[in-house]
Amino acid sequence: MTALTEFATLYRERENLSLRTRLLFTFGAVAALHVAAVVLLLPGGAGATQPLALGLVVTAYVAGIKHSYDWDHIAAIDNSTRKFVSQRKDPVSVGFAFSLGHSSVVILAGLLVVAGATVIGQFMEDGTTGNRVLGLIGSGVSGLFLLAMGLFNGSAFVRARQVYRSVQAGAGIHEDDLEAKGFVARLLAKPLSKVERPRNIYVIGFLFGLGFDTATTIGLLVITTTASLAGVSLLALMALPFAFTAAMTLCDSINGVAMMKMYKSAINDPQRKLGFNVVITGISAASALFISVITLGGFLNAALDLEDPLTTWLGEIDLGDAGLLLVGLFVVMWAISGWRGRMKPAP
Repeated sequence: MTALTEFATLYRERENLSLRTRLLFTFGAVAALHVAAVVLLLPGGAGATQPLALGLVVTAYVAGIKHSYDWDHIAAIDNSTRKFVSQRKDPVSVGFAFSLGHSSVVILAGLLVVAGATVIGQFMEDGTTGNRVLGLIGSGVSGLFLLAMGLFNGSAFVRARQVYRSVQAGAGIHEDDLEAKGFVARLLAKPLSKVERPRNIYVIGFLFGLGFDTATTIGLLVITTTASLAGVSLLALMALPFAFTAAMTLCDSINGVAMMKMYKSAINDPQRKLGFNVVITGISAASALFISVITLGGFLNAALDLEDPLTTWLGEIDLGDAGLLLVGLFVVMWAISGWRGRMKPAP
């Protein structure tokens, strides 16, 4: 009990820990997920099915990496990180919390598959009531969340652009000039007040994952089902969702920390990186709004059984690996900013 009490106290006071310590906790948890996948595989993959089990775990791991670069992942993590950084916080675990919430759905579904529950098939099969309900929950929550974040960061973009023009004209800059202000920021203050800490993103990630609308997620569950029929042990079967989760949390955690550093460099050194802040904030807001329109369009099409060409087209859009383009764009902008920062002396 003493150990549990000390852990609970440490958890409550984690925000007072140093940035390095919180990074160690975050990536320590990611490492623990990797260890869990290996531990489940080693005894469970013994025997004639060992090569099959190992191959399936590798497939699940690669699927987790691919899934982490879905555009909705990138947009949700980046926009949430931008909001926290603007509030002078160090959100080291935004990517991890979102990814863990998202993959918790996959782990629960994997447990149901391993347990032989046929109910999971009702949620995976297109056209069933369960699949429809979960799909509407997932798309509705993700669409509204990204819309709110896009509008919030969009107001920050407008504010940063105004400040940038003032600085170009010779005016000074104050510490709070880059914060989101105006009607939109005030309008969204209450809805977003519940998202105060990175841990709140876990719930958002969980709700994002309820839709079962991503090919990699469904594919993983199908692989798990097929492997169970092929005689792979129960422990090795559970290694599949854990391998998926380990890979996704690793990539999303790296993405979240990278975006935190990117935004902090722009806000902590506004005189030299004000233009960079404007561009990055604009890209984040635009990506969130872009995805929210697609998601909410598909939501309306499914919820109201619409047959119009616009929502039907939005519901059928498959962005695929488009998230990689967004990551690449951020990296390029960060590299350009770093190069210009070295070339241009500080005032």
